[in-house]
Amino acid sequence: MNTQNKESQPIYTWVLPKLLLLSGLTAVIAGGCSAINNPFQQQNSTAQAPAPVSQPNQSQPKPSIAPPPIIASSGDPNFVVKVVEKVGPAVVRIDTSRTIRSQVPSEFDDPFYRRFFGDRLPSQGRQRVQRGNGSGFIINSNGEILTNAHVVDGADVVTVTLKDGRSFDGKVLGEDKVTDVAVIKIDAESLPVVPLGNSQRLQSGEPVIAIGNPLGLDYTVTSGIISATGRSSRDIGASSDKRVDYLQTDAAINPGNSGGPLLNIRGQVIGMNTAIIRGAQGLGFAIPINTVQRISQQLIAKGRVDHPYLGIVMATLNQELKERLQGELNNFNINADKGILLVRVVPRSPAAVAGLRAGDVIQSINNQSVTNTEQVQKIVEKSQIGETLRLQVQSRGQAKQVFIKPAALPVERNS
Repeated sequence: MNTQNKESQPIYTWVLPKLLLLSGLTAVIAGGCSAINNPFQQQNSTAQAPAPVSQPNQSQPKPSIAPPPIIASSGDPNFVVKVVEKVGPAVVRIDTSRTIRSQVPSEFDDPFYRRFFGDRLPSQGRQRVQRGNGSGFIINSNGEILTNAHVVDGADVVTVTLKDGRSFDGKVLGEDKVTDVAVIKIDAESLPVVPLGNSQRLQSGEPVIAIGNPLGLDYTVTSGIISATGRSSRDIGASSDKRVDYLQTDAAINPGNSGGPLLNIRGQVIGMNTAIIRGAQGLGFAIPINTVQRISQQLIAKGRVDHPYLGIVMATLNQELKERLQGELNNFNINADKGILLVRVVPRSPAAVAGLRAGDVIQSINNQSVTNTEQVQKIVEKSQIGETLRLQVQSRGQAKQVFIKPAALPVERNS
């Protein structure tokens, strides 16, 4: 067994993150990773069986058959128009403003500088107003609206404008930064609502429609297909603490579309538009509506979402990373060839209380093998706060079991 004394322990704390950065690998915090879900009506398949073709004569060339146009899945070439007529009134514009207080170095308050520069020096606490806008959709006729958390984050004033021109002051009932979902409430009744679909069995190639307010152009409609499902935060370059398996679409999405609905051909919301990759074309991302629904129900009920949290910074262990670490660290000894390498353990976290240390390798959780960080995030997110998880760990060359109880993910509060 290769043990490590207290003096050598810090080497894992600062050398591992440095090596991960140099190697281009990403470390993620297993606090909570999640998405937004809701068990609703299952989508019908849009595929159609090919029409029967008569057998050609041997002497005749076999005719080529062109693929059916995409509108065949709906049976109506104007299905986009009908979806917009049905859902458009329930899509809203959200305008926000927040006050930003500037921070300047304390040296500028020194009488010496004030004597020579006077009012030309910036003042402490100077304020400016930052404005933004996004989109949302009404899910309840009494004024409950879903949007992205980043649309309303830190806002002092939220204004909701309906398609018919009416405007209302909005109150943020709750926001969840881990999944980027927020709920707004306006004081209104008998509002139009959007029907929610089921994102559980979506497939690449299905037609979709996006409605929103990109770049201030109100109620813009774009269409395309689902390009892929199950994109992780690492795949799209989002913050590693986001717990969402994103839908990818080529429907045009731009700033201001955030929080707006992604719809199927029946006018049901199957995703919430949330992100783009700068400089790319046809690469938009949406949060699956099942995830949005699950999170929004908790926000409406209690104003927050409690995500399970372990308190580890981790990286996927592979042969390349193992060889690099062994070359850089003389006393680095890992018997495992794959698993989840702990880069850092947050002090006083559930992982620290359970005895996990930087340099340990998690190989399974509750008898389920884990070979990449996304698997750990999903298992942790689906676990229950306070219920024990059983981890199989390689620690300093020795196999051991570790029992850990996830806690609630600490939430950063706006000052």
